[in-house]
Amino acid sequence: MFANKMNDIYTYILQSKKEGKKLFAILIDPDKQDKTKLSSVIKEANKNKVTFFFVGGSLLTNDSLDIAISTIKENSDIPVILFPGNAMQLNNKADGILFLSLISGRNPEMLIGKQVITAPILKKSTLEVLSTGYMLIDSGKSTTASYISNTTPIPHDKNEIAVCTAIAGEMLGMNLIFMDGGSGAINPISNEMIKSVSEQIDCPLIIGGGINSSYQAIEKLNAGADIIVVGNAIEKDKKLISEIANIVHS
Repeated sequence: MFANKMNDIYTYILQSKKEGKKLFAILIDPDKQDKTKLSSVIKEANKNKVTFFFVGGSLLTNDSLDIAISTIKENSDIPVILFPGNAMQLNNKADGILFLSLISGRNPEMLIGKQVITAPILKKSTLEVLSTGYMLIDSGKSTTASYISNTTPIPHDKNEIAVCTAIAGEMLGMNLIFMDGGSGAINPISNEMIKSVSEQIDCPLIIGGGINSSYQAIEKLNAGADIIVVGNAIEKDKKLISEIANIVHS
């Protein structure tokens, strides 16, 4: 799928959107994966042609990021994209990084401060940098992401705020918009909000948080998601990988 992984992840995402092809990313939280468990997930991902691995977490308490990425790279050709919870979660063994600006919040450190610190390091790396407007959406509970970032999520029923925020992110030059309920979300982002946002932006839309069934996956894709991200639910039930992959590929 990726003959040259450097600088072609975004091209592939754009081409897939143009063709109406949906994509599926598995989120790996390194702290929650021992090597045996992760190897099992990788095997299922390979078999079901998952598009990407997103690797990272809001708070990593163990030195597990490098182990997780190395394990994936040793056992799979699926591109690995860093989904960093902070400026320290960098690893050149990955293929790309979501360069996140938390546009839903008003914490300047998450809007631009951490990015200034990380930018010169990324400039010298081999990682493909994917400029991403990151939006936290209320999911029915306080999440680690909102606590660590010291920001208030967009209320789940305020579609107009989400739309205006996404439009602003795109106008500021961000290449992807990622709407996320956060790790352990009780409720996924509403189909109405996804539809409202997708109709008003041209860049690819990533949706994550709270997707725990194939039914919810197809709802989010039909509402306008270009990429769906599933993490916690797969940690509990690996069968979801094949169920969701079948929907995405169809």
